[in-house]
Amino acid sequence: MPNLHLTKVAFGCRDAQSLAARIAARSSGGELRVATRMRPRRADELVGGNLYWIVKHRLVGGNEILRLEDRTDGRIDIVCSAEFVPVTPAHRRAHQGWRYLSEENEPTAGDDGSGLTGLPPRLYGRLAALALV
Repeated sequence: MPNLHLTKVAFGCRDAQSLAARIAARSSGGELRVATRMRPRRADELVGGNLYWIVKHRLVGGNEILRLEDRTDGRIDIVCSAEFVPVTPAHRRAHQGWRYLSEENEPTAGDDGSGLTGLPPRLYGRLAALALV
């Protein structure tokens, strides 16, 4: 069965490096817990997929989803690997909560040599608005 992925906005992060630092600071025992109010209906398909992060309208990297756990306060923890894997930036609109991302739309891991990774977020946003990236 193909993996299903999630996208989530990393609110308040300037770039992929600040996101990686935030993940490192919030992880414990090699795991990162991301709380959400609603259990994904397709939760079984998510295990083994990735939680991809959007920073300044760019998909910049992700963490592997290990499992989903119920919390005592009624919320759900999306438990991910603490290892942040950068991906080739891809334009994504901001949204609230999380959204599903199918395997055929999954970004490629690492830098593809195009130089998009090094572009400042504002410049990348303008180029994306012009459909140049």
